[in-house]
Amino acid sequence: MKNFKLILSGLSAFATMITVNPSFGEVESKTYYGIQIEEAEARFGDEGERLFVWNGDAYYGTDELKLRFLSGGEADTDTGLLEKLESQLVLQTPISDFFDAKAGVRADTPEGTDRIYGVIGISGLAPQWIEVDADFFVSETGDTSARLDLEYELLLTNELILTSAADINFAFSEDTEIGIGSGLSSAEAGLRLSYDLLDRSISPYIGVSYERQYGDTKDYAIEDGEDAEAWAFLIGSKFSY
Repeated sequence: MKNFKLILSGLSAFATMITVNPSFGEVESKTYYGIQIEEAEARFGDEGERLFVWNGDAYYGTDELKLRFLSGGEADTDTGLLEKLESQLVLQTPISDFFDAKAGVRADTPEGTDRIYGVIGISGLAPQWIEVDADFFVSETGDTSARLDLEYELLLTNELILTSAADINFAFSEDTEIGIGSGLSSAEAGLRLSYDLLDRSISPYIGVSYERQYGDTKDYAIEDGEDAEAWAFLIGSKFSY
């Protein structure tokens, strides 16, 4: 709990710094807002699993400072159970021409045990136009972890796009209550072929994904009767407003 209080103090200092920085007041910036749904899909697993998966965010602010709400999760369409549900509320500000810094709070509220985390991270474009999202988390119990998200879009035509993505999760300490072991805990890779309609407002897609758990996290999953790795066929759509 002490570590969590320290990270919250750091988040408060971050918010104070970016709001009093003179550069944010020198030029009146236009306010933007919108919603982006990067994934809204049905997943059909190789063992007969059927899931609905979503991942997206809403934002409000200027080029200098944005407030973002991010949501992602998985629901079993047969049982209706929320296997994963993650929400984040973060402030985001530029630190270079291609990268933003962000800080805020994350809440995991699935059907099982809840967790609250402090979040700090960066997001932006790396060389070769790879989208990067790197986050560091400190939970209310003092456990630390990190996540790296990578995404690359290959334009086959102006409308037809092949998107490759990878999510890698690493835990610096064990949290046995939620089945997370230290070290590399899980990874997921996916390919999605989308077609842009209505100026990218709607982009239906099909694809495949592969996810796997590692180390003690894998052992915990097997003990709970879960699969440690899985393939899935995807069908869904992206939306932006």
